[in-house]
Amino acid sequence: MDIDRKRLAGRRPAMRAEGHWRDETLLDHLARAVARTPDKAALVAKRSETGDEARFSYRELDRVSDLVALSLRERGVGRGDVVSFQLPNWWEFPVLHIACLKLGAVSNPLMVIFRERELGFMLGLAETKVLVVPARFRGFDYPAMVAGVRDRLPALRHVFVAGGEGETAFDALLAPRSGEEGRASLRGQGPSPDDVIQLLYTSGTTGEPKGVMHTSNTMLSNLAPFAERLGLGAEDVIHMPSPLAHQLGFMYGVVLPVMLGATAVLQDVFAAAEMARQIRDERATFTMGATPFLNDLADHVARTGQGTPSLRVFVSAGAPIPRPLVAKARQALGAAVVSAWGMSENGAVTTTRPGDPEEKTTSTDGCPLPGMEVRVVDADGRAAPAGEEGRLQARGCSNFVGYLKRPDLDTTDAEGWFDTGDLARMDADGYIRIAGRSKDIVIRGGENIPVVEVEGLLFKHPAVAEVAVVGYPDERLGERACAFVRLREGAGLSFEEMVGHLEAQRMARQYVPERLEIVEEMPRTPSGKIQKFRLREMAGSLRPPASPAR
Repeated sequence: MDIDRKRLAGRRPAMRAEGHWRDETLLDHLARAVARTPDKAALVAKRSETGDEARFSYRELDRVSDLVALSLRERGVGRGDVVSFQLPNWWEFPVLHIACLKLGAVSNPLMVIFRERELGFMLGLAETKVLVVPARFRGFDYPAMVAGVRDRLPALRHVFVAGGEGETAFDALLAPRSGEEGRASLRGQGPSPDDVIQLLYTSGTTGEPKGVMHTSNTMLSNLAPFAERLGLGAEDVIHMPSPLAHQLGFMYGVVLPVMLGATAVLQDVFAAAEMARQIRDERATFTMGATPFLNDLADHVARTGQGTPSLRVFVSAGAPIPRPLVAKARQALGAAVVSAWGMSENGAVTTTRPGDPEEKTTSTDGCPLPGMEVRVVDADGRAAPAGEEGRLQARGCSNFVGYLKRPDLDTTDAEGWFDTGDLARMDADGYIRIAGRSKDIVIRGGENIPVVEVEGLLFKHPAVAEVAVVGYPDERLGERACAFVRLREGAGLSFEEMVGHLEAQRMARQYVPERLEIVEEMPRTPSGKIQKFRLREMAGSLRPPASPAR
């Protein structure tokens, strides 16, 4: 893939000297796991709609991925070719990624919610050679959708269907013409540590997906310090309810378990009761997801009393975690709740530590992982004083290597600082607190509204299950604030009750939203992040209230 090799080479000396880039690939870790614990459970995956369950030892995972790699090679897939897979959290997903690695091909995971418009654009930009989709998932016919866009995709040679039949069934890839004897020919065919191995489209909180490119060095250099900080090792069982086609699910549900020689347990449709059951039955020790996963699991355990005693760590990432949720989840789950911040472009950049004092865990998004740096800068690019809000920038070992065919969109400067698009504050200890996206900020009469703080206080109200605050246009003040709220079952909330609640929390009057909108569901990205640009569109189309709060 077309990346800035000169810039990549400029990063190598420091990354190698500091021990962050070890010039390994996931295949090296897989080989070690197969040699040490060939019969250990590597992967457990259950299809919720059929009840079918698949279990693979490390020996079996290596063998099946070999067979798929051979079949792909027989169909013309080679080094640098893109293989796209639009799959739920099924066993075929990690097998495909490992098979791609064995050929030096590029894995391109696609969220299952994408339809013709997104699929046509993404496959076309990637010049995808092979696509794998489900026959059906959650009632949707994926082969029919692909048939509707295929004539616009001249590079697409083959489409395979998980759960399909005949020569296009995914199972056909398990029977290469060369048979088992061809497996030895795959050795040494994998990528170099600086080759692109993953193409992942951003999830679209700003409305425009970009193709993020990662290498083995950028990806693995994130996972080693992440595991060390959280005390993860080969004995752990990693439960992953987040979509594997999102960076969170991909890095920490597909790559991390193999890197550790641990066991991965995949959940394909999120439901709190099923998540709790899988954690109990498989004795999962670690899980990771956006705040709705944490909130719903904690509510389920508190309501039913059916605990998750094996669970040791829950990392909540993808959006700022409301402070009251941390305390509720820790009490219900009995596990350490770790806040984290990261992006598709770099994986997790900051996390709290399991042993951090309460104040850090509940009021920050952590400090940088080894190998990464963060800074908060003002409008002139100067370092902002501790506690002051500014633009968040990151640099280091796990920063990506560019956007596919769109180098103009890369905000990395000559010194390696990547402008994340987030607003944050940093305390005197180097811990950050995300204040929102730069495009999500609400400026009312020239004054910035502390959106995350308002949301956190509203979340404390017993009627509120979920909240997001966005701006809407106002001729006099430029913007006013609107609170979108999803209520708990059977609860109600009026505008006057919202105002009274915030005033009781001693919030400044000028920060109280001017309007309240109750919604049944929040618009979300596939990874669970609330799409505030959609809410801004909704707020902008609403009729102004008869008498604004101010």
